[in-house]
Amino acid sequence: MRYLDPKNDLTFKKVFGQHPHLLRSFLNALIPLKPGQQIVSLQYLPTELVPDIPALKHSIVDVRCTDNFNRQFIVEMQMLWTDSFKTRILFNASKAYVKQLEKGKEYKSLNPVFALSLVNEDFEKDTTEFYHHYSLVHSLLENKKLEGLEFVFVELPKFKAQNLTDKRMQVLWLRYLAEIETDTQTLPADLMEVPEIREALQLLKESAYSRDELAVYDQYWDGISSEKTLLEGALQEGKEIGIQETKRLGVVRALQRGKLSLAEIAEDFDVDAQTIIEIQTTLERQ
Repeated sequence: MRYLDPKNDLTFKKVFGQHPHLLRSFLNALIPLKPGQQIVSLQYLPTELVPDIPALKHSIVDVRCTDNFNRQFIVEMQMLWTDSFKTRILFNASKAYVKQLEKGKEYKSLNPVFALSLVNEDFEKDTTEFYHHYSLVHSLLENKKLEGLEFVFVELPKFKAQNLTDKRMQVLWLRYLAEIETDTQTLPADLMEVPEIREALQLLKESAYSRDELAVYDQYWDGISSEKTLLEGALQEGKEIGIQETKRLGVVRALQRGKLSLAEIAEDFDVDAQTIIEIQTTLERQ
């Protein structure tokens, strides 16, 4: 039996976008809710809040819902990462929060919004922690907090690298996302012991999808591959521009000091003589 990857747009939305009881279990495990504040029931909301980024339209899969406390939850599966995504997530959650306030209503009618981002890349390079919870907390008094917006980011590769095997639902659900991939044939026995996760695993059976759906599944991965190539190309171009600018600044400073010959400057900064002459001419005109 072949299983599909739950991080794909098709499978993620089939599991979490069509089965509210599975999404409820998932959110209760991943969102840091206070005792007595667990989600009991939920209903889905339209997902379109922020326009798609044309060049990265495949890399983000999202599901939105509201629960029995009228709290809103935005769940995103992000296959790629750029620093601008944090700003996008902040905007997305803030817009969901503000849109609750209908004309003539009071601010106290606003309910909290939680944004959960599951990221298939490492983006916090200076820590091995995979779970990141952000809230509006007083900079000195940690018990003082502004309710309204909370953010959770999970780095799946870091989680997988830690090889956790305890029975917490948070760990089990993250293992479901991190360990099951395209062409998986043998399912972890301990995941199959949990009714909700067992059901979610059954929904990944290749036999449960039509030929057209499987074509869409493959097209999604093709889109991710193209977007990754695009991002890597843009990053490399940015690095090259940065290198050239650094060299240019080095040449400018060397010319201003006037202690090196053109040949010495060319050797020190790996630039040709013509480039140095052009920079020197520009300096003389200023």
